[in-house]
Amino acid sequence: MTFTTRFAPSPTGHLHLGHAFSAWTAFRAACEADGRFLLRLEDIDTVRCKREFDDVIYDDLLWLGLDWELPVRRQSEHFDDYETVLQHLRGLGVVYRCFKTRREILEDIARAPHHAGEGADGLIYRGPAEPLSSDEEAERLSAGEPYAWRLSQARCREVLGERFGAMHFLEDGKGEIAADPDPLGDVILARKDVGTSYHIAVVHDDALQGITHVIRGEDLFAMTPLHVLLQTLLNLPTPVYRHHRLLTDAKGQRFAKRNKAATLKSMREAGASPEDIRARFAGPSVT
Repeated sequence: MTFTTRFAPSPTGHLHLGHAFSAWTAFRAACEADGRFLLRLEDIDTVRCKREFDDVIYDDLLWLGLDWELPVRRQSEHFDDYETVLQHLRGLGVVYRCFKTRREILEDIARAPHHAGEGADGLIYRGPAEPLSSDEEAERLSAGEPYAWRLSQARCREVLGERFGAMHFLEDGKGEIAADPDPLGDVILARKDVGTSYHIAVVHDDALQGITHVIRGEDLFAMTPLHVLLQTLLNLPTPVYRHHRLLTDAKGQRFAKRNKAATLKSMREAGASPEDIRARFAGPSVT
């Protein structure tokens, strides 16, 4: 099987130094393995993602010394694919409509302190104490209330049986790791107005594009058990994962798109060369 990896930015702004490091890490891994490197635009957020950033991303990556296979997959062109995945999960009975607001969930957590509260990746919800009746659900749908499709971990355990506890993934350099999605709670997989989420789209597209190695920042390590769970439910292959370190600035903070001084565009305009940028990938942090 040919080594295949990808870089999948969201076109919500200019690429920063952290993006450049992640893209370069994946690209070099593909080159060293005589494999394939793909570029994917994760633009399911049709409000924040702008077409104007596409060409800037292409220009930055080409300038840095990367090349990739064509065509580039744009997720916003494939919502039907992700809807099919959601329908399959509905057919398995592992997702449910959740009408609760963030405030209501926080109030539920306060009344049940054994539940997790705010996690590193946002609000962790363990599911309703009692499932919504079909009559109440129909009434709230008729009223046009907003809702989210959540993945029920309890139902996943029932559907998968022993397979649930046996899930694992291979982390490059660390070996086999148990995939326990329980700390994440009942995550949101789609909303009424947006029929997919990063989780559905990334799992579907990695399988569709034959990704054998997912190389991404260590900030996404905690999401990997959830992705393995979705792969198991959907009978998709689980790639090898490699979660690389995150570049930080002189204050120890991660680079972000709001930090305009750290964008590749700004550094190019200030006279930096591709070699200058790549040299900054060597150390544990960037000053």
